[in-house]
Amino acid sequence: MRTLRTLEERFRKVPNFDYQPDYVEVPDGDGSTLRMAYIATGEDNAPAVMLLHGEPTWSFLYRKMISVLVAGGLRVVAPDLVGFGRSDKPAEPADHSYARHVEWVRAFAFDALQLRDLTLVGQDWGGLIGLRLIAENPERFARVVAANTGLPTGDVDMPEPWWQFRRAVEKARVLDIARLVASGCRYALTPAELAAYDAPFPDESYKVGPRVMPTLVPTRPDDPATEANRAAWDVLRGLDIPVLCAFSDGDPITGGMSPLLRRELPGAAGREHPTITRAGHFLQEDAGPALANAIVNFVRST
Repeated sequence: MRTLRTLEERFRKVPNFDYQPDYVEVPDGDGSTLRMAYIATGEDNAPAVMLLHGEPTWSFLYRKMISVLVAGGLRVVAPDLVGFGRSDKPAEPADHSYARHVEWVRAFAFDALQLRDLTLVGQDWGGLIGLRLIAENPERFARVVAANTGLPTGDVDMPEPWWQFRRAVEKARVLDIARLVASGCRYALTPAELAAYDAPFPDESYKVGPRVMPTLVPTRPDDPATEANRAAWDVLRGLDIPVLCAFSDGDPITGGMSPLLRRELPGAAGREHPTITRAGHFLQEDAGPALANAIVNFVRST
């Protein structure tokens, strides 16, 4: 597998994200390895929270939340998905699949870091991957926070705003990563923040991950990932792991998933689920401290 690696100098001016990255190697599925980057902070013996970002962001997305989570007594682990952030970037679209992304995060969290009693926080693709991980490795998890995400099977059509996003990504000659992120935020990002979202991608050859991820979302019943996601739903419907649905009030893409998760997941029953107000798809940007406080309260109460 041919991969690209973004030079560290691209990240030197990233604002308000002064965490030293660590790295682990995970099998790439083709007989070699990929380097995954992550940050870890907080007391070693504190309850661990894994923050999974989505498309087309990286762990920088969680910068407004990390200090709140650590102050609340949690240990934060925030990886960059393969193809994003400081992690290695497979150079061919065929190198990416839904199953591979699940396996890469599994190898990172369980083989490399040996995480247990884990609270998952998944937004966007972070939830698509994370919910599969929970279904396939339930013994590793203590809780799950679903934030503007879901687990599609292709049996129900995706909303039109998502299709507009997918078409825009597919047609773009030059994929403007920062603009994509900004379009999912209710509040304007600073020039330095926009540059930080562009930082992992020096040129178009590095953007295979952001370009291909929308095509990996199951959109039809015979999608390659559909059976695995259906099987995950079957398992999740029988788990009593505590679930918090913390969705924003301004995401037309995933808003319909919150009531479904609350209804179908036993661990969500009888719980007060917060609505993160004045926030768009990337609620970590628009209302990061509010989401972080909801997570701290959830962990303390369960």
